[in-house]
Amino acid sequence: MKNIIQIDHLNKSFGKVKAVQDLSFRVKEGELFAFLGVNGAGKSTTINIMCGQLSKDSGNILIDEHDLDKDIDFVKRELGVVFQSSVLDAALSVYDNLESRAALYGITKTAFQERLAELAKLLEFEDLLKRGVGKLSGGQRRRIDIARALFHKPKILILDEPTTGLDPQTRKNLWNVISNLRKNENMTVFLTTHYMEEAAEADYVVIIDGGKISAEGTPLELKNTYTGDYITIYGVNEDAIKELGKEYEHIRDAYRLFVPNTKTATELIIKHPSLFYDYEITKGKMDDVFLAVTGKTLMGGREK
Repeated sequence: MKNIIQIDHLNKSFGKVKAVQDLSFRVKEGELFAFLGVNGAGKSTTINIMCGQLSKDSGNILIDEHDLDKDIDFVKRELGVVFQSSVLDAALSVYDNLESRAALYGITKTAFQERLAELAKLLEFEDLLKRGVGKLSGGQRRRIDIARALFHKPKILILDEPTTGLDPQTRKNLWNVISNLRKNENMTVFLTTHYMEEAAEADYVVIIDGGKISAEGTPLELKNTYTGDYITIYGVNEDAIKELGKEYEHIRDAYRLFVPNTKTATELIIKHPSLFYDYEITKGKMDDVFLAVTGKTLMGGREK
């Protein structure tokens, strides 16, 4: 797969504050790329530079092999952006919002009607076209935000915390749509999120802290590097668990042990087979990775 986004040695400061420091990474075509960090880590600054809304101090950005500095119009056509805060005009109807957006890309008349019908079916908002945006629920408005970003058929969809504040069912529905776009149109998705279960589904993850990359890799690579495994054992007494000599905690009707890796878990099972007749082994979660890398946790869109 080719690199559809290539960033090298990107820097941006605001006075004495170094928002982005020597940032370099690659995004492969068609992948779900998670860009993680607490508020103020440099995520939005990077995105705004990629979109041409903010000038960089130094560094190079290639979008689909085109230099941002030399071909900004091409780059803007390649990108569809769903910002954390909705950019829809609350006073206008859904139809009018999308019509005005499409016109910016020269999509009018029959072409507009055809694309509108496609997106309304895909995102299930056929019954909302005449409704004022200001009267929509958060989930409905998010669907229109995504339609707005997709109208010109971009190759890259940038989602800046797209599901913050949405109920679980709406989040699930939106991710189903995004997954279908990736599968059917080979769309690249560049995601920032505070929901680590969303990041766990990514093909590749970059964690930034203080404008610098603190860790990167696939979710599995990051889990193996920064967290261990958990063994949950059922139907045993605490004295037997203590004899294993491992850190553990009592959870409901079981005990959960922390081990550094799967190899250690296997060795324990072989050595103490009588204890392991009802158990499960799980990897650490992306929340554990993020905490290990940054010393901070993210929960439901809030820094802890």
